[in-house]
Amino acid sequence: MSFLKTNKKIIGAELFIKCLEEEGVEYVFGLPGEENLDFLECLCKSNKIKLILTRHEQGAGFMAATYGRLTGKAGVCLTTLGPGATNLVTSAAYAQLGGMPLVMITGQKPIKNTKQGKFQILDVVDLMKPITKYTHQISSANMVASEVREAFRLAEEERPGAVHLELPEDIASEQTRRRPLPKSIVRRPIADEKSINQAIELIEKAKKPLLVLGGGANRTSTNQMLSEFVEKTKIPFITTQLGKGVLNERHENFLGCAALTNGDFVHKALQESDQIITIGQDNYEKPPFIMREGEGTKVIHIDHVAANINGIYFPQLMVIGDIANSIWQIKESININPQWDFSKMLLTRKAHLEHSTKIREDDRFPIFPPFLVRQIRNVMPSDGIITLDNGVYKLWFARGYPALHQNTVILDNALASMGAGLPSAITAAMIYPDKKVISVCGDGGFMMNSQELETAVRLGVSLTVVILNDKAYGMVKWKQENMKFSDFGLSFENPDFVKYAEAYGAKGYRITDGDNLNTTLEECLNSPGVNVIDCPIDYSENDKILNHDLKSLSDKL
Repeated sequence: MSFLKTNKKIIGAELFIKCLEEEGVEYVFGLPGEENLDFLECLCKSNKIKLILTRHEQGAGFMAATYGRLTGKAGVCLTTLGPGATNLVTSAAYAQLGGMPLVMITGQKPIKNTKQGKFQILDVVDLMKPITKYTHQISSANMVASEVREAFRLAEEERPGAVHLELPEDIASEQTRRRPLPKSIVRRPIADEKSINQAIELIEKAKKPLLVLGGGANRTSTNQMLSEFVEKTKIPFITTQLGKGVLNERHENFLGCAALTNGDFVHKALQESDQIITIGQDNYEKPPFIMREGEGTKVIHIDHVAANINGIYFPQLMVIGDIANSIWQIKESININPQWDFSKMLLTRKAHLEHSTKIREDDRFPIFPPFLVRQIRNVMPSDGIITLDNGVYKLWFARGYPALHQNTVILDNALASMGAGLPSAITAAMIYPDKKVISVCGDGGFMMNSQELETAVRLGVSLTVVILNDKAYGMVKWKQENMKFSDFGLSFENPDFVKYAEAYGAKGYRITDGDNLNTTLEECLNSPGVNVIDCPIDYSENDKILNHDLKSLSDKL
């Protein structure tokens, strides 16, 4: 019997499920419609794949993308046609820009014999083209196996991202003798010897080299090689927001996270360096530094793929190949230059720690953001996972929350979408049921997918959601204040979040002063199930500290 074809006929939907099983899929996150019913019927017979029913398609996409980020295997989500498919657009962009492997499956009306005219029909394939690596309508059940294998290959290979397959209703029920294609064995190529030697020469000749760890370094097993490289060379390192946790951020050579565009202590270190070595630098992420033509600083780009050259990033040398192997090759042959001088760079670390220590002691009420960051770090175990929605608090956590292990701080600094924090936490709690999980959300972002509280309760996961309540879109309001504009158009009212949580079957808590924040967090982390904390937040000093104080202090170094 051929692996690819037998005499026994099955329908396209059943073949699709068998292909997903062959790919090792554990979960399909989704909100099905009638066009998915053959797929759903076949899925219910699988003993390897579990359907995670969500309350909104966007939540399903965020959950699947987070699965991809945490495991390196493509997450899978399912929706119907029309509005179900359009609700996936933000999730697709989230995965594509964030480098997260995601396979999206959408339904469609029959393509061979229409039965309802143009009702609900959109060209979803064309819609997905600008925001995916690949999008295709499956036009024959005989094509299911090859299309699924290609989708997973493209989603998972560097640079990972989103792919989309449309499975029309009549193709799902069409018979075929085809069978799944086996996964290919793939070895990532390594950088050539000449580029490695050039990188070594540039680093050895530099006076003040500096490592910048980006999102690409967080996607693969680079931790061990980077640790050995830093221990041997003592070269200081910083991270981007998506690079948090690649190395332990309590390391004595860690200078900070490039959370702000400029004017922070870490930018002083970047200005001091004459040779920046970027590891997994991703142009989709907000840049940690700006290159300017004619300036003396040189940049080495070490990544799986070449850099996209633009006006702010044009490295003089690219080392292209498996990142861990490239670092290992450089580490093995590099000679320590006794003229390297990191003294001024390490002053930026000292200044950052002194400033952070000072401001995080402020236990005012409503809660001061640095104090919140400190309290959450205090109660979280070293391998605990925090997921951040998008808002100004993300900057406070990126700057002030030391990530001690890889992928323990899940945030989005590429699409920077609101609404992903809670769905991401649900996925983390599913994958790692023995780890503590906290989702920190602004009140604006939380309400965009708050209905997934029901999903979390139904799944029986344990997680804590901290809602930062300022009754406004705080990030935009901060920018509005900085630009000296009127306070206009960005404030709203919230429901009673304690009652809101209880209505879904979760537990609700409310912070009433600085003293009970720590005890409430500890109680929630040690209580099974879904816990929601309404935490009033004081953003009144965002502009003063982030735009003025930090710049003034760093300029003095």
